[in-house]
Amino acid sequence: MIALKNVSMVFNPGTVNENRAINTINLRIREGDFITVIGSNGAGKSTLFNLIAGTIIPSQGSISLNDRDITREPEYKRAQYIGRIFQNPLLGTASNMSLEDNMMITHKKGFKWLKRSLNNRMRDYFRSELIQLKMGLEERMKENLAMFSGGQRQALTLLMMVLSKPDLILLDEHTAALDPKNAQIVLELTHKFIKEYKLTSMMITHNMSHAIEFGNRLLMMDKGEIIFDVEGEEKRALTVEKLVEKFHQIRHKSFENDRTLLSAE
Repeated sequence: MIALKNVSMVFNPGTVNENRAINTINLRIREGDFITVIGSNGAGKSTLFNLIAGTIIPSQGSISLNDRDITREPEYKRAQYIGRIFQNPLLGTASNMSLEDNMMITHKKGFKWLKRSLNNRMRDYFRSELIQLKMGLEERMKENLAMFSGGQRQALTLLMMVLSKPDLILLDEHTAALDPKNAQIVLELTHKFIKEYKLTSMMITHNMSHAIEFGNRLLMMDKGEIIFDVEGEEKRALTVEKLVEKFHQIRHKSFENDRTLLSAE
């Protein structure tokens, strides 16, 4: 569905600050894939997401969606079919607007005709969808989101994105800023929605156990390269110890002692 061909990203080329963040990546994302992405800090994970989302344009190479070249298509256009959730739970919703208005904007993909379209039928639809979050938000539809917790807002962002039916969702450490209880709730909802709505998804995580547990495919990145791409039975047979050993075999060095290992258990 989405293909990256010989994609590289170099920041500040030709200067003393030159940084090759992505180094000649080739990647095909198939419809229905749920791909977890791991790697040390600075491995290029978020840069890869920025390239797919259109936040930045690659220095070289091409990106296509269903054989249509989108390499230079801007982020706001790709947002029509690529959804993204960030680590900060405040980024996915408008604090000064009500819950129902936030949901309506996402549903209509913009502010146009917001008040004219928001009727009792739509409110009933939103209420029925909110029930599955099991947070009681269906009773708080007229409250501004500034009154909601980070976990509630991240769960709501996830639901709104799912209801907008994107071709691809990018989850950029979307539970990292939440407390353990809310992180687990949002992660379980993520798995539920991806499975039920048959979504094509990529999820960056610093938790190796989560990377193994969730999804049908796992990518390991290092220094801007995809060094390990595994799926199926081989992925299901992985353990944290086997992943660390795999990194050592490929790179002939130890995995950095960052949050990836600290949160591995």
